[in-house]
Amino acid sequence: MQEIILELEEKRTKARLGGGKPRIDAQHGKGKLAARERIDLLLDPGSFEEWDMFMEHRCVDFGMADSRVPGDGVVTGYGTINGRLVFVFSQDFTVFGGSLSEAHAEKICKIMDKAMQVGAPVIGLNDSGGARIQEGVASLAGYAEVFQRNVMASGVVPQISLIMGPCAGGAVYSPAMTDFIFMVKDSSYMFVTGPEVVKTVTHEEVTHEELGGALTHVSKSGVADLAFENDVESLLQLRRFMDFLPSSNREKPPQRPTNDPADRIDMSLDTLIPNNTNKPYDMKELIVKMVDEGDFFELASNYAKNMITGFARMEGSTVGIVANQPMSLAGCLDIDSSRKGARFVRFCDCFNIPIITLVDVPGFMPGTAQEYGGIIKHGAKLLYAFAEATVPKITIITRKAYGGAYDVMSSKHLRGDVNFAWPSAEIAVMGPKGAVEIIFRQDMNDRAKIIERTEEYRSKFANPFVAGSRGFIDDVIMPNSTRKRVCRSLHMLKDKELTNPWRKHGNIPL
Repeated sequence: MQEIILELEEKRTKARLGGGKPRIDAQHGKGKLAARERIDLLLDPGSFEEWDMFMEHRCVDFGMADSRVPGDGVVTGYGTINGRLVFVFSQDFTVFGGSLSEAHAEKICKIMDKAMQVGAPVIGLNDSGGARIQEGVASLAGYAEVFQRNVMASGVVPQISLIMGPCAGGAVYSPAMTDFIFMVKDSSYMFVTGPEVVKTVTHEEVTHEELGGALTHVSKSGVADLAFENDVESLLQLRRFMDFLPSSNREKPPQRPTNDPADRIDMSLDTLIPNNTNKPYDMKELIVKMVDEGDFFELASNYAKNMITGFARMEGSTVGIVANQPMSLAGCLDIDSSRKGARFVRFCDCFNIPIITLVDVPGFMPGTAQEYGGIIKHGAKLLYAFAEATVPKITIITRKAYGGAYDVMSSKHLRGDVNFAWPSAEIAVMGPKGAVEIIFRQDMNDRAKIIERTEEYRSKFANPFVAGSRGFIDDVIMPNSTRKRVCRSLHMLKDKELTNPWRKHGNIPL
């Protein structure tokens, strides 16, 4: 018995060392933590329960039979974040470059299967050189097994990917199917084909960072949601982020005690909207002043800045915020913002998170680039997402809500539960100037008459009362009371039940 215990400790020690101290030191030299250090920082102290520590690859080709490391390049198991259960895998770059083998994939699949059964989030800490080339098709099969589970877990438990090193080739598709992707600046990258292949095929010269670095994906491609400065910051922010999410689709959003009164009034909001309707203002000011303690976790903050998405709390309970941002492109909806908003709305609907929509939208972005890029289809994604959502939906129109964009932004016609407007709201088919130029085209040469007609149109439609008279707006509220009215509405809607007609699945305009 004593011999077995000694052997056990010896194996545990070897497994914990991964690829050995020199390689761990090399990781530290790059400013990166080792796989187990990352888990220790992410999870509550002493809560991690590791699985498959002794698992090894089964490859015998290319000298692999003589090179086996317990754990095979990935640390898997479960633990808690602020007392709540999560499953986690952390790829170990010190072992075969974190490359994915058949055994490596089996370890990841095991925790994903269990996470779905018990209803707990899956967090992947990715740091891998890709498929284990020595294993050939077996490693590719391993990737596909992981992909299948990503799909099955979608909408069942939250899936979060934190890219902390290389993630290339087929490896990128697992994070791509998870709900959120975070990256680390200067040490993580994602791409389907690397700079060398790009140079050979397209003759473009590009660095790893330019092609698939964190800043590229959070600002240009929109593949990643946020980029953090280093491993430590990313793991601490991930802990904060997880506090907003329910553990599964069977749960309501988590509750957190707050001392922020639900009926708090903020008089400064009465002067947020400028007198000049063409002058921008910062919609984030409204968000911060409306939510609990000004705590707003914004997502994709550097991508499609004309649309704001993120999580906050109202009376201690998580809500999703979707808002137009007049500071960028006047708050117009374009291809990128439509995709960004639709993806976020669908996540909230999957996991029972109420959606608060703040509207100041003059319309869809015009131009050949948008039309050729498929704005019709992409705009329809946002429309589809809001229309399909059955969670509580509260909409506040702060200023402009013109044309089809009014409809799309969680209007009453898309089953909005409570739709408010500020006195400054303008709800119409289009802006007064454009409307008059079409309706009174025959008077275009008479400047005085056009000005008169514009003011007539403005007084008739550039206010919330026509929509209110038809019941499309439930109430016109003072800006200072926004938090109080939203909190009351959420309380009223807490037991809302609404189901869509049975179907295998819808066919969203992808």
